[in-house]
Amino acid sequence: MRVLMFGWEFPPHISGGLGTACYGLTKGLSLNGVDVTFVMPKASGDEDPTYVRVVNASDVEVDTRMASFYTGNRQVSYLQVNTNLIPYVGLDDYYNVVNQIDSGLINEYTTGEKRKYVFTPGYGPNLMQEVARYAEVATEIAKNEEFDIIHAHDWLTYRAGMAAKRVSGKPLVVHIHATEYDRSGENNRNDIVYNLEREGMMAADAVCAVSNLTRQIVIEKYGIPAEKVYTLHNAVVPNPQKHAFAKNVDEKIVTFLGRVTFQKGPIYFVETAKMVLDRDPNVRFVLAGDGDMMKVVIDRVAELGISDRFHFTGFLRGTDIDKMFGMSDVYVMPSISEPFGISPLEAMQSKVPVIISKQSGVSEVLHYAIKIDFWDINAMADAIYGILHSPALYKVLSVKGYEEANNLKWEDVAKRLKLIYEKYA
Repeated sequence: MRVLMFGWEFPPHISGGLGTACYGLTKGLSLNGVDVTFVMPKASGDEDPTYVRVVNASDVEVDTRMASFYTGNRQVSYLQVNTNLIPYVGLDDYYNVVNQIDSGLINEYTTGEKRKYVFTPGYGPNLMQEVARYAEVATEIAKNEEFDIIHAHDWLTYRAGMAAKRVSGKPLVVHIHATEYDRSGENNRNDIVYNLEREGMMAADAVCAVSNLTRQIVIEKYGIPAEKVYTLHNAVVPNPQKHAFAKNVDEKIVTFLGRVTFQKGPIYFVETAKMVLDRDPNVRFVLAGDGDMMKVVIDRVAELGISDRFHFTGFLRGTDIDKMFGMSDVYVMPSISEPFGISPLEAMQSKVPVIISKQSGVSEVLHYAIKIDFWDINAMADAIYGILHSPALYKVLSVKGYEEANNLKWEDVAKRLKLIYEKYA
């Protein structure tokens, strides 16, 4: 089976869990005998080619005369029209070109009917424009690739998936890693993004959600028929290198790692830190990440008077994450709404006990993790204090958590996904 897959990021250059999940899934599919062509807007050339063929959308030439894409709910097609009109040419130059054509000196004048779009790595300021252009490129790719099914990850790629489906007639699977309700909350929904999400899910033959929590949101908030929505929990990529890093300080370290945004609940981590430090001042708290709430978080740390016990690392990736987990005694994920959450699994691979919010998809698959409501900072503080001061509890969560995380394999997830493919392909 051959899959044409559209994503937005892929390791080693990632901004969050989406790229990590794409890598794990493509590796798992390869181990299950599925060939994957992975398209991304801007590849760097250092992506791992072992399990997947990466196509750089920035290298694909698009015929703008025949470009097809969606604007709202309407399909717009550009067709070549025989005319002497020449854009971006002044009056004198225009007549000069026409005279040369009439005299046979040149056959035609073109301002570039074929062109390449150079996409911005990551999530640039012209994101919506790039989403539309990505769909144009997807049309071109789908004309020239051999595949049995299309798979598109998150709203940024849904129009690309729809364009590929339209030109090829092949079935489309869309994958929900996070919804607009997770990112912005009930009252701050971005309707442009919401409509793109719903449009893609409605057009898809099958919808994969990373948790039962996300599946219910898809059904209830987007009106997607339940019979075509499947739960496909994430897993974690084995990483023996994690054990190459060890703690080299005497103080206990409690870590938050993730985007510093409303969704991830960083402010609850700060409030909890204050409560723990009131009971045990010999603890250090680390917030590893970056995001739009950084100023709010830093200001609150200062207001609480815990700046000397609180550290900001900025965004981490690769071995820096492994080093951070190697130094940590507890990992906390207090997310307000977390579709899944791969980082707790990565922490458990380093034998770090984890505390996660009940409002997370990963809580559906973990038994050896302490689960609390994101808003219950008293329970969170008690859990942190308990792990740091109970060697028996620490050992159980560390050893059993390690075993549990390593039993969640992308190869098994991909096996279930392959069955979904076969149902529609």
